[in-house]
Amino acid sequence: MLVGRTGAGGARAGPLPFISNGDTGSVTIRTTFRTTLAAAVAVALTGLAPATAAEDFDLSPAQPGRIHAVKDEAAVAAIPKDFKFVTSGTFTVAVAPGGPPLATYATDAKTVVGADPDYAYVVADALGLKLELVPVAWIDWPLGLTSGKYDAVISNVGVTEQRKEKFDFSTYRQGLHGFFVKTDSKITGIKEPKDAAGLRIIVGAGTNQERILLRWSDEDVKAGLKPIELQYYDDEAASLLALRSNRADVIVQPHAQLVYIAARDKNIKRVGTLSAGWPDRSDVAITTRKGSGLAAALTLATNGLIKDGTYAKILDHWHLAEEALPKSETNPPGLPKF
Repeated sequence: MLVGRTGAGGARAGPLPFISNGDTGSVTIRTTFRTTLAAAVAVALTGLAPATAAEDFDLSPAQPGRIHAVKDEAAVAAIPKDFKFVTSGTFTVAVAPGGPPLATYATDAKTVVGADPDYAYVVADALGLKLELVPVAWIDWPLGLTSGKYDAVISNVGVTEQRKEKFDFSTYRQGLHGFFVKTDSKITGIKEPKDAAGLRIIVGAGTNQERILLRWSDEDVKAGLKPIELQYYDDEAASLLALRSNRADVIVQPHAQLVYIAARDKNIKRVGTLSAGWPDRSDVAITTRKGSGLAAALTLATNGLIKDGTYAKILDHWHLAEEALPKSETNPPGLPKF
């Protein structure tokens, strides 16, 4: 049976969520407890401490390789005549510096850099506007947007049916999770449930990827295959240590996070990706106030950037080509309410 997850102090945190079809026998769950201190000690003792930054990524404040775009007259014309920007002539965008390569603080500890800031710059270029980035805590963006503190949010916000009730969306990336293994692993590819049968997979409790893997395990068992063994750790250091020391076979996290870790540590590799909306595609989007009318212009700007190659250059620059969309859409179907 499935058991509740217990924190390092022993307090019960409630039952594990998202049990598919009520079939608690179709997946093996192993809950592993680690404190941050214990994980840090283990890393130090085993000599597995990661480098502080990935050489493949420029996190300098100057960003000499930043890509720019030309003004898109069609996108400019689509901006509603009565739309009032927070600051006239400026595109004010909120971004949460949650970590590279999407958005993080540069080496000066104050400038925000990454794929999302770079995308904000080229959208501003396309609209013929200056850009002002507003660093925010990710949890704060909805209130700040609805209260008019910024014109848009470009910060890895996924499209969901619930969010569409309050916000408009212009898509610009796929929402992907990554399957990563040790560089010397014999696992070469994970594309569908049968590829993961019997594997020990590290995943975050209560995450969308956990919900999907529980469904995958159900399918494997119904097909006569071994269930997936899900493992849970308290932090990233403990998770990576478990993978490196062969206590787990695979780690699943948001794709961009693992792309950066792989470049930084050079001891894990990608063997597959998983849509956050599996079996459907899940998109990440520029987020604007509901009914503001700005979304149409942003969608046009994004499609112009896709067409002229600027879009692909930014994703390539941040090693995120796998997350490219063929086109931008306004308010497409989003993840359902669970």
